[in-house]
Amino acid sequence: MSRFARWARAEWGPLYTAVRGPLVARRLRAVPMTLAAVCLTAVIQLVQNQSWGYRPVQNLGAVRAEDPLWSALLRTPLSLFVPALDLPVWGALAQILLVFGIAEICLGRWRTLAVAYGATLAGTLYARLGVWLGPDSPLGLPASDARVVDTGPSAAVVGLAVYVGWRYGAYVTAGAVVLAMVVEVLLKANLAGKEHLAAIAAVLVACAVGQWRSTARRDSSGSGRPPSQSWRARRGRDQRRSWR
Repeated sequence: MSRFARWARAEWGPLYTAVRGPLVARRLRAVPMTLAAVCLTAVIQLVQNQSWGYRPVQNLGAVRAEDPLWSALLRTPLSLFVPALDLPVWGALAQILLVFGIAEICLGRWRTLAVAYGATLAGTLYARLGVWLGPDSPLGLPASDARVVDTGPSAAVVGLAVYVGWRYGAYVTAGAVVLAMVVEVLLKANLAGKEHLAAIAAVLVACAVGQWRSTARRDSSGSGRPPSQSWRARRGRDQRRSWR
């Protein structure tokens, strides 16, 4: 086996194993939420390109930093599925199908939606903070960005890619996603790129908290069992010694 093959197996092997089984057994039935998300995104794209549909889509799913916070929070869930008008929709559909599909199988639909929503919300809230800080701050944004529509599904896709990569040990892949987003900001310092970085930051914080909690549970249990079971096991051994 070549060096690259060994690396690829170590990097993607656990993820491949986790995805292959459900896909082979259930095929498209393994990713119902992903298929619904792809269909919803396609329908929204079709509607918002009609003269009668653009305004309703904007009112229900377009989020801007200048919007009232309560309005932005209400629109954020649907904004995950509102593709950018200036980009080809097939790219967004392919990203959702691939990344959401892998995440749904590996994480489950509810955790997938939670991570996607959290990443999107982090980008939305950063835009408001950045405009408030102003262009003179390292993290600030120009006032004109307050009128720019948020990223749509891309922040969710980026966040899920990093989260799944971390969960399944594909650290190089997750790092490559992060590096690509940094390069995007360096080459084209637009709102979307910076919201992607905010989404990644939120996901990395979630990963760090999850790792800390997992380590704390292992340390508290000692034997790998829950603390109460571990204590009972030690007590049982001590009692058996005293009976001898």
